[in-house]
Amino acid sequence: MHVKNVIVSRIIRPVHLWLGLASGLVVFVISITGCLYAFQEEIQNLTQPYRFVEPQQRAFMPPSALKAIAEQQLPDKHLHAVMYGKKDQAAQVIFYQFEPTYYYIVYLNPYTGAVQGVKDVEADFFRIVLMGHFYLWLPPAIGQPVVASATLIFLVMLITGLVLWWPKNRHTARQRFTLKWNASWRRTNYDLHNVLGFYATWVVIVLALTGLVWGFQWFAGMVHQVAGGDKSLLYHEPVSARGPVALSASEPAIDRVWQRMVREYPQAATIEVHTPETDTSAIAANANPEAGTYWQTDYRYFDQHTLRELPVAHIYGRFTEAGRADKLIRMNYDIHTGAILGLPGKLLAFFASLIAASLPITGFLIWWGRRKKSSVSRRSAPARKKTGKANLQTAR
Repeated sequence: MHVKNVIVSRIIRPVHLWLGLASGLVVFVISITGCLYAFQEEIQNLTQPYRFVEPQQRAFMPPSALKAIAEQQLPDKHLHAVMYGKKDQAAQVIFYQFEPTYYYIVYLNPYTGAVQGVKDVEADFFRIVLMGHFYLWLPPAIGQPVVASATLIFLVMLITGLVLWWPKNRHTARQRFTLKWNASWRRTNYDLHNVLGFYATWVVIVLALTGLVWGFQWFAGMVHQVAGGDKSLLYHEPVSARGPVALSASEPAIDRVWQRMVREYPQAATIEVHTPETDTSAIAANANPEAGTYWQTDYRYFDQHTLRELPVAHIYGRFTEAGRADKLIRMNYDIHTGAILGLPGKLLAFFASLIAASLPITGFLIWWGRRKKSSVSRRSAPARKKTGKANLQTAR
């Protein structure tokens, strides 16, 4: 028992304290932005009516037609993809480029081609929140390693926090599970840090681990390998064969791919077709069977000249060809956001992130209060010694 107390007081407690002080601000930003982002889809659906249309008893316009209309709105931008949703949802024509960075979505009525809205995604509130969550609003080359490192530190803090929280005996166990609201603010703050921290830790550990899958390639590879995966985690675009065009010019290749996807996935929540980047790029298409999650999406690739389907060696191919380890990595985003469990999972992630954001604050207040108390004790020590000497002299 003595050895255990020494380890806790001399190793675990200082590690928990100093790692917390070093990473607290970054952890707060990551957690609060994750909390704000939790219901972004639901909030945008409520506040952006241009995302929806009145269903009609007619077919959607093909992607080449929607592409031509959208390009009139943004003639100098690079078209990335055309995405269709359900019968009451607007089609999205996406313009994206990494460098120089821009990201626009033109919302069109898929039945008539009418423009319903043009959105600069980079200026959207939730995009700004997401950039804070990923990069702390720094250049990605700087912000991403900082966020990943802070997440790893936070994981260590969660584990050491559990060790520090663990009751020494059953008589003190009850206070570890309940908040004492009628106590002093210092005691209430202490309970907020320890009690709420304990309840949230089990969810926050999952959030941290899934965050590390994005943060470090070595960590993602390790998880995939331990789970038995042998495919590449890196996306490699398949190449279309060079040579004469074998297709009729009367119907664009992206329209043919889209029609094939519609036939093969009649119940899909979304179908997306990507235009080829170069004359050797494949036409990428995907179909997601379930709105709100992404892990079951079928990713398909077609030669732009012959429409022959091209195989891939990475995990982002057909869902039926994905192994257990591949599906685990595919689930990462949906687990991280809680969407894998639907609305209850999102609520769980929201409150866990909110509590995680509070931990650096309550932890700092605990440290500051003890530091201040220690300082007062040191200043009063000489006075107590002098008083003691005076009383001794008086007694003599």
